[in-house]
Parts: sequence; structure tokens; C-alpha cells
Amino acid sequence: MQVSKEFAAVEGIEEAIDERVSLDDMQLHNNSYILDANHEVVSDIYSGENRIILEYDDIPETLVDLLIATEDRTFRDHPGFDATGIARALMVNLQSDGIEQGASTITQQVARNLYLSHDQTYDRKLTELLYAYEMEQAFDKEEILELYFNSIYFANGVYGIEAAAQYYFNKSTADLSLAEGAFLLAIPNNPAYYNPLNSKERTLLRQERFINNLFDEGGIDEETAIQSKNETIELKTTRKVDDYPDYVSYVYDEFKELVGQSEGYSSRLNSASPEERDRIQEMLNDRVNNLLSDGIIIETALQPSVQETVVSTMNRQLTHNTYQGAFVLIDHQSNEIKAITGGQDYNKFDFHRGHKAFRQPGSAFKPLLVYGPLLDETRLRPSSVIDAGPFERDGYSPVNFGGAVYGKSSILNALTHSYNTAAVRMLDMIGVDKGFQFIEQLGFSRITPADYRLPASLGGLTYGTSVLEMTRAYTVFQRDGVYRPARAIKRVTTIDGEVLYEWADEAHQVFTPDGTRHMKSMLANIVNEGTARPLNLSGYSYVGGKTGTSNDFNDLWFIGSADHYTAGVWVGYDNPKSLESQSNAHLSIWEAVMNALAQNQ
Repeated sequence: MQVSKEFAAVEGIEEAIDERVSLDDMQLHNNSYILDANHEVVSDIYSGENRIILEYDDIPETLVDLLIATEDRTFRDHPGFDATGIARALMVNLQSDGIEQGASTITQQVARNLYLSHDQTYDRKLTELLYAYEMEQAFDKEEILELYFNSIYFANGVYGIEAAAQYYFNKSTADLSLAEGAFLLAIPNNPAYYNPLNSKERTLLRQERFINNLFDEGGIDEETAIQSKNETIELKTTRKVDDYPDYVSYVYDEFKELVGQSEGYSSRLNSASPEERDRIQEMLNDRVNNLLSDGIIIETALQPSVQETVVSTMNRQLTHNTYQGAFVLIDHQSNEIKAITGGQDYNKFDFHRGHKAFRQPGSAFKPLLVYGPLLDETRLRPSSVIDAGPFERDGYSPVNFGGAVYGKSSILNALTHSYNTAAVRMLDMIGVDKGFQFIEQLGFSRITPADYRLPASLGGLTYGTSVLEMTRAYTVFQRDGVYRPARAIKRVTTIDGEVLYEWADEAHQVFTPDGTRHMKSMLANIVNEGTARPLNLSGYSYVGGKTGTSNDFNDLWFIGSADHYTAGVWVGYDNPKSLESQSNAHLSIWEAVMNALAQNQ
């Protein structure tokens, strides 16, 4: 009779497990990291859970022994708890509103942390028993211990033993002393009560219990126990690394772009309806968030000293001014973004003017749409003479700065002094469509069919361009006419080093090497004799570039190169208005940044 009752109880347990328990819901978030070019962490990525997952073999045996000696001495032998205990709990549930329960086993604690809430209700406790029972069937003891050490809460947003070791002692778990390990293991029993930042003495009292219990179990000798209890515990709390907000904020966006391209989201977005675009974008955002919470390493080209120089110089130049500015610095030899700014005194995830502010580029667009294509599509050379006089086509009559009227001019002179009439006439000569065939290869994201008209030769575009896009495009003149978009991200790996993503951008021969050689010479002449003549740089063997001013002086640009750097600056108000009184602000900033970089090399 008794046997049949126990069989019936066990049968009820199995039914309860099938109904209530699913081990598929387990998910441990892991920290992710952004690294600079020197493989130093510049940003820890986590939200509510600071966790660094360890494999069981990386957890010191002493910590395991400490844990078992205090939290669950029969851990190696029990199945989480016995089936009879589960049956008893089920029967008690039928008779009362509560249950008296002793201390939880390690398995129960893992079940509670991974699958359940911490509510002190009978239903939650019963479900905890069921989960613990099922976990013992699904995992071996080492796997359960690994889950414990990675899931348990150590106060102050810290989860898992490795994050706790780094947060409280600024060292890895492997380097903890026995006393430090016992101190950390004292916290999870009641993280608020044993929070070492608020109640260190309480933590030390519970630490002593861990050491005594390990001694009682024969895990250490008396001398070791005494030494460990007398060891001074010095907390060396570490802050969350979150440096270089301008660069890191951009890296987040580039990472989303990389995932989008690599996994097909981008192509789907390009062909989707507005309703579908919202859904696909949400899917991409979820995918990116899941990757970041799984634990990845994003390796970048960030040069901290260069970024610091660019940001500090920009901020200094913009101080006491109400207008804004952005700067992008690319090493065109390695084709990497070495520095980028989002605006004056930029805060992480604010609107990023370096790559999200689309403004009219003015005459800075001329080398890309007009002069570069002209040299490649004709036999004309910088010394060739063209007509810079008044021009009219279908009611469109461009004017030069200040209303000046010119006659014949060399192509070099027309670019050096930025004659508008000459630029429009030359685009008309080669054909608007032909000019835009070159532009289409230079990575501009907001060029539309409506831009295919003569005013584009003066930078008159529907949506404009960003500083990043313009600077990337100008690298073509320093790379023998070859364009491949410069990137901040080198590669993305798992925590273990498995490569997940790398850019697979194709290089395009946009301009001929001969044409770019002439363009490089003409851009240098602009600095020596033209609109960029106010620049005063030292320490560089080559300097060349092009200024740009949009209508009414709303936007000031200079995109240029100095030796192995190609750099772009934009200055303007967020709500466009005239900067005529500050008409050299862009050149002053570019000069200050590049001179500072030369001095720091």
C-alpha cells in the first residue's frame, strides 16, 4: 500500500515538472567590450548585469570547496533534493497556504537565479524544487557549479564571481586569495545586507564562517585558516570603462551597419515597403542587442592619443561659440578611421554630427563631381584653358562669390579660386549623368535622382552629405583613385576569439591614377594660393584640400589631406543660419587639429 502511494506521488511530480518546468529559458548575459587599436578596453558594454562568464575549469578549486562547505555540504551526493521531499511539498500545498523550508541547495539557488523570481511564496518555492530536480537530471555537478558561479548576484549590479573579483578587487578570479574568495562568497546570501561597500564588517563576519567551515571539512589546515581570517581585505573597486564617447557612439552605429550587411538586413531594408522597413529595423536592433548581451569583442582602429587630441582641440576651438562642429580623421594608408567627433562637449549617444548631420557641402563637392571626372573623361589637364564667364542653361545662371565675373581661366586657377561658373560649365560639358557615375561609387548615402542636375556641381543637394562621407570620399585622391570606405571596426569576435564579422567592402577604381595625381597637385595649390591659403601648417610634407561654403554661409567645410591623414571639418549651427562673421572658422579648426597632431607624433 505504501509503495503504491509513493509511486503515485512520483507520478504526480513528473506531471508537475512537465507542466511547470522548461530549461530552455536560461540565458546568462555576458559583458561585451570595445577595444582600441592597442587592444585596450575603451568601453565595457552591459546594462543592468555586469557579468564575465567563466568556464568551470577556470574557477579555482578553493572557491568551489569554500562554497560547498558552507552552502551545501551534501552537494556532491544529492539530486538537488529527494523525490520524497517534492511529494511532501505537493501534499502540503493541498492543505495550507505556505511551506516551511530549510536553506536552499546550490542547485535550488541556481534555479532561482536563472528561472524564477525571489518572491517568498509557496508556489515559487515549490517551482524552485521542481526546477532543481530537473536541472540535476539535465546537468552534471560541474555544470551546475559553473552556472552558480556565473549567475549569482554580488550586489552593486555585479553578477558572477569573475565580475565580482574585478569590481571589488581589480583582479581576476584566478588571482584571489582564499580570504578574498571567502569574502566575495559571503555576499550572495543577502546582497543588500552583506554589500561590502556599505557593510564591510558584516561581510567580514560571514567571510569568517566560510573559512571556519572549510577548516571543519578538512579543506585547509588550522594555520591557513588563521592566516586567512587575519588577512586584511582591501577593496579596490573599479569603474565601468566608458571612454571616448564620440568614437564609441559611432562604433555602435557602424556595428549595426556591419551586422546589417553581413546578415542581409541591409538589402532587405533597401527593397522593403515603409511598413516592412520598421519591422526589419526592429529585427536588426534585436539582433544587435542579443549579440552585445551574448558577449563579444569589437576591435577598432581607435588611436586614443589621436582621438584625445582631436576632441580637445575641437572643444577648445569651439568654446564660447554657439555654433557646432565635427571632425573626422582617416589614415588613408591603412584606410581606418582614427578619430571622429560628434560635436562640442559631446556626450555618449547624443546626436552625432560627425556622421548623422547631413548638410550642403558647397564647393567641397566640386573635386568629386566635376574636376575629378573632367580629368578622366577628357584630355584636359590642369593647365588647360576653359571659359569661366557667365553661364546659363534652362533658366539656371550660377553666380560667383561676390558677383565676380571671369573670362578665360586655366582649370587649375578655376579650382584654386573656386569659380562657380567654371564648375557648372565643366559639369555641363561632361554631362550630369557622367559626373554622378563617379559620385555613385563614393559611398554617399543620401544622393537621390533629384540631385542629378547642374546645381549639384556647387554642392546643391537635396539632403546633403556628412563629414564622414566627405572625408571618406576625399581619400580617393590619396589612394591612386581607389575608393573603399574607411572603417572604425577591424573585426568582431566572440570572447574566445572566434571571428564573427569583418568588413568585406570592395575597392573601386573610381578615378585613374593619372587623374588623381593631377587632382592631388591642384588640391595642394588651393592651400598654397587659393581659398585655403590662410592655413599655416608645419611638420607635413604634403598639404592639400578644398574649402566649401553653402548658401548664406550656413555651412563651412574643409576636406583635405596632410601626409598619411585625410581629415574633414564642418562648422555650422544645428538650426542653419549665417556664419559669415566666422568665415575662416573651419580653416582655423583644421589647422589647429592638424598642427596639434604633428606636434604629438
